Amino acid sequence: MSLIRRVVDAEMGQKQPPAPCRQPPATGLPCFVGSEVKSRQGRRGIRLAESSRRRGAGGWRRPLTPTLCLLLAMLAQGGTVSAASLIAVDTDQQSAFGITLTAPLPAAETLTRRYPAEVAVPNRQMRVVAAPQSGVLESLLVAEGERVEVGQVLAELRSPELVDAQSQYLESLTRLELIETELARDRTLFREGVIAERRLLESQSKQRELTTMVEQRLQLLELAGFGSEDIMTLARTRRLTSRLPVRAPIGGVVLEQMVSTGQSVATAAPLYRVAELNPLWLEIHVPVERIVGVQEGGRVLLPREDTAGTVVTIGRMVHGQDQGVLVRAEITEGTERLRPGQFVEVQLSAEAQGEGWRVPLESVVRHAGHAYVFVNRDGGFEALPVQVLAEEEGSAVVAGELTAADRLAVTGVVAIKAAWLGGAE
Repeated sequence: MSLIRRVVDAEMGQKQPPAPCRQPPATGLPCFVGSEVKSRQGRRGIRLAESSRRRGAGGWRRPLTPTLCLLLAMLAQGGTVSAASLIAVDTDQQSAFGITLTAPLPAAETLTRRYPAEVAVPNRQMRVVAAPQSGVLESLLVAEGERVEVGQVLAELRSPELVDAQSQYLESLTRLELIETELARDRTLFREGVIAERRLLESQSKQRELTTMVEQRLQLLELAGFGSEDIMTLARTRRLTSRLPVRAPIGGVVLEQMVSTGQSVATAAPLYRVAELNPLWLEIHVPVERIVGVQEGGRVLLPREDTAGTVVTIGRMVHGQDQGVLVRAEITEGTERLRPGQFVEVQLSAEAQGEGWRVPLESVVRHAGHAYVFVNRDGGFEALPVQVLAEEEGSAVVAGELTAADRLAVTGVVAIKAAWLGGAE
């Protein structure tokens, strides 16, 4: 089947049965829009196109378009064309085909396709506020979503066990004061030779024992939520209380409230979950076959949120459910637009294997298992072979004999490819 007929078929939208090409395309055919075609092969192409257009009961009714005429003229110029030979396309033909040009950009890294990622709070920034004693929640002073400061009272608890803990602490404190008085007297008597050394040693032993007991019960009060000032006030006033304030251990945002007012809770029952939301983590499951090139310290892009992060951890285990490897990234900017538990789309950067150039995806054409780009030269285009290193969204990273001064065809590449392959026939 002749090349001209194939081009006519593609333009008119109808396939024709194959037929052998009787003679090679003619050369030197000028554009014949609105003018006489002087070349014998050019006239033959017109006759063939017109006869094919009228053929069959369901034949074509549309006339030849100017774009088709230009393409036929280009194809009729052919001889044998190789990948490195010039594809003749003048300025008028470029304009008719809508060919636009762009420059390749150096690419030190490649971007993966988009992967889903879950926003999470780093472990070091999360705290679960628990009931320090069993009792009844008298009041809850904050709710989910509120921001709290360190030491702020979150809830108040009525606890009978708290009264008992205070009583035991005051009792041990009184006994310690008494034994310290006795120890001071025994030391004086021992120096005067009134008592034996054994009695002094016994007093010292009781003093150390009671000191340990006071320290133990002091720790229990601290675990119950008493601060240093509360304990000093208790020791000074000797006044017991059953009301226990529950305070925030860190500043942050209340992520979850797990109880309600008036509820009875046991010791260590969770009340709130509080977290600091800057920075945040992104947990990404990357297919194991695509983990090559992803490195700690690499960039992670969030296209929709218009922010980026850094890879901090690459897991060593492949998860059985999705055959993915956990990649954890840390986000420090734009965290106010993210929420824990949210799913977002991310792209990972990887180091380019060799010197790469980022070009529009539309500029890369494939033929016979190889990739090419059309580089603008004086008088036309050159089909330059390239190696595709990575395909990104809307662009590709390629390796080849490109320079920053080159200009590549982005649109109209189908017409250039047709002229290139037509010339090879």
